[in-house]
Amino acid sequence: MGELRRDPIVGRWVIVDTDHPANPKDFHYEQNAYKGGVCPFCYGNEGMTPPEIECFREQGTSANSSGWQVRVVANKFPALQIEGNLDRRPLGLYDMSNGVGAHEVIIESPYHAKDIPDLLPHEIENYIKMCRNRAVDLAKDKRFKYLMFFRNFGSAAGASLEHAHTQVVALPMVPKNVAEEITGAKSYFDYKERCIFCDMIRQETQEKDRVVLENKFFLSFCPFVSRFPFEIWIMPKKHNAYLRSISDEEVGYLAEILKETIAKVKNVFPNVAYNYIIHVAPINGETDVEYYHWHIEFMPKLTQVAGFEWGTGFYIDPITPEQSAKYLKGGL
Repeated sequence: MGELRRDPIVGRWVIVDTDHPANPKDFHYEQNAYKGGVCPFCYGNEGMTPPEIECFREQGTSANSSGWQVRVVANKFPALQIEGNLDRRPLGLYDMSNGVGAHEVIIESPYHAKDIPDLLPHEIENYIKMCRNRAVDLAKDKRFKYLMFFRNFGSAAGASLEHAHTQVVALPMVPKNVAEEITGAKSYFDYKERCIFCDMIRQETQEKDRVVLENKFFLSFCPFVSRFPFEIWIMPKKHNAYLRSISDEEVGYLAEILKETIAKVKNVFPNVAYNYIIHVAPINGETDVEYYHWHIEFMPKLTQVAGFEWGTGFYIDPITPEQSAKYLKGGL
């Protein structure tokens, strides 16, 4: 018989196959393959993108030209526009507003066919520092209530361009999935006067069954209530609600664990496509968010969400997170 496991943050249930768990050879996935061609994100093609918003570049080089390490540009086909007012209004029983927000693209490196594990430590650190910069800058706009950083790597994960990039969307409201997580975390804090994510870190480091990697400042682990096979969370050990607040020293350790975590997944599943999402606390609201803890949720594209999941909100994980962690560590 399998197990039902309940997420203590949002109350979501998952079904974990403990009777006949899968192994890596059982997963048939679409491997990411570079096809090449003209790429607007590549070095030398800076004129093919909107003007850069921010950039780390070599001294003496001009904006929107070669000589850059990390570039930020507006999404050419934005989901939301930065100009205008929200103008929230009713339409009968429905609510609507103008599509106000921001939609940016962080081009992580000049290299078309390099993923994070292929980059040098300082290159990954520059990418993370740029994410931090954008979080600081976008939070200054009081219209925005939430910043969503997400990375789609490979066409199977929804990437429309091969060149590795991260997207940032600033929203004028807190999205439902995040709101549920925040509500659950606050309920736990109100009852126990402790952060649920800090408690999670304590338990994972004590039990070690689901830990993939650990360094001075960060923990990488397969969560007890994993929705997807080989799902991994990367979490700062120090309580912090915002990515924008991390120090330069922490940036170095985050670059290290991010590189090594993705490399471990790719050792088991060569060229796998994946998504990761950076969850942070809302902005321009409460100033004291001691109940929330920022983190990265990483999900390789090994299965598909189908009718049962859409109909029930339950997820089925064909392998336990404990076994996923062992495979990633090379123990099985």
